Amino acid sequence: MAKINLLPWRAERRQQRQKQFYTLLGVVAVAAVLAVFGVKMYYDSLIEAQQARNTYLQNEIKLVDAKIKEIDELDRKRADLLQRKQVIEELQASRSLMVHLFDELVRTIPEGVRLSSIKQAGTVLTLEGLTQSNARVSSYIRALENSGWMARPDLSVIEAKGGDRNMPYIFNLKVNLVQPKDENAEAEATGGGQ
Repeated sequence: MAKINLLPWRAERRQQRQKQFYTLLGVVAVAAVLAVFGVKMYYDSLIEAQQARNTYLQNEIKLVDAKIKEIDELDRKRADLLQRKQVIEELQASRSLMVHLFDELVRTIPEGVRLSSIKQAGTVLTLEGLTQSNARVSSYIRALENSGWMARPDLSVIEAKGGDRNMPYIFNLKVNLVQPKDENAEAEATGGGQ
């Protein structure tokens, strides 16, 4: 006898295909969720790595900023020390100036002239004194011009006001202090002539 299948095979096949479809759909959904999770984890790890690099760079920038501040402070101290050194060198160069100045004042003053006041303002020296005559002041001015330590004498006042009969004229004279140009005087100024 022949077997005839009267069961609804098409319905069973449809149910089987639907079952396979839903299984495949579930597998695809799980795979999609895993893929999205994997991509998210990958990008999260990239972001964390970049944030770690950024944090490292910020910390290094803070260290470099601190070093820059330290360098700036050292530069400021260096400039201050250089300025002090320059002042000390200037003082060292001019320390014997007063000795030479008084020595030149004694050498250049002619007979018949007496100084009553000496004032210094920077490099300008104001000399006030008494004299016997105008000619004595003129010879004093020539002696100051020939001096290596004083230059450009400027006579501002000479008048007959003195209370002393021997020295009836008073005078006021300004002169600029300079370093001598010749090598012997410079050697003496720096202490090399001693």
